Amino acid sequence: MHEKLRPHARPDQGHFFASLDDAVLDDVDVVDEAAAPASLWQDAWRNLRARPLFWVSGFLILAAVITAVFPSIFTKTDPLFCELGNSLGLPAPGHPFGFDKQGCDIFARTIYGARASVTVGVLTTVFVALLGSIVGAIAGFFGGWFDSLLSRITDIFFAVPLVLAAIVVMQMFRQQRGVWTVVAVLAAFGWPQIARITRGAVMSVKNADFITAAKALGASRTAALVRHVMPNSLAPIIVTATVSLGTFIVAEATLSYLGLGLPTTSIVSWGGDISAASRSLRDQPSILFYPAGALALTVLGFIMMGDAVRDALDPKARKR
Repeated sequence: MHEKLRPHARPDQGHFFASLDDAVLDDVDVVDEAAAPASLWQDAWRNLRARPLFWVSGFLILAAVITAVFPSIFTKTDPLFCELGNSLGLPAPGHPFGFDKQGCDIFARTIYGARASVTVGVLTTVFVALLGSIVGAIAGFFGGWFDSLLSRITDIFFAVPLVLAAIVVMQMFRQQRGVWTVVAVLAAFGWPQIARITRGAVMSVKNADFITAAKALGASRTAALVRHVMPNSLAPIIVTATVSLGTFIVAEATLSYLGLGLPTTSIVSWGGDISAASRSLRDQPSILFYPAGALALTVLGFIMMGDAVRDALDPKARKR
């Protein structure tokens, strides 16, 4: 160690510093200049793997998807088979949740109810993400009268409550109710949020230096939008779509609860079972717990996944 007095220091004040031979860089400080820099998605995946919230939500979503795709793994009972002699029956071997008021197996209906609810949620989210991304990208990138026209159309649809609009429109299709009808109605009124998110993300990216460089190299405006702007605007779209998936599952359950969604005579859904169980709350309130619990856990899984993905894709959130 060497001691050196600063120009304006008092005599009893010294400045200590180490020589260059003693200040050796540790291996942890060495940077591999030959390694390729990590992309946003690689960095986000590393962050996600370290978050318990991601694994818990992933487990809930995986369980819901497996149940929806392969319900026969969990039960061999026909969910539409009902016997009045088992009305409000207690749990029995092969029927762990008991029976509802119509004598239907509650466990089988809870398992098979995942298929309709998850299918509606996934399909609606896909269509909403596509439509909203296209509208928002065109409005945000091209601007001008495109932005004015599409933004006003988006505002009109955004002002209409999703569930209220779905109730009114589904009244017109009482005889054609099915999965695709519910998906079409929910997608028709559910896209404005993603459109606004996409518009804002595109507007923040379109003036970046790499977009200017792409145009200078001969890329057309459409090519710049598709190849450069949209891939760098996907983060908020993915987060919004993940959370919206849970919202659409709840919307389908609400419509089915009101008798305007999926037909309960041919399709098993959690919303329809919750509606039927509400009439037996005084006699056997546990009937309501199973479909409502399955619905709540599934929606919770998608909401938590959206929070985890948002934190992983937002560098500012990771620093807080």
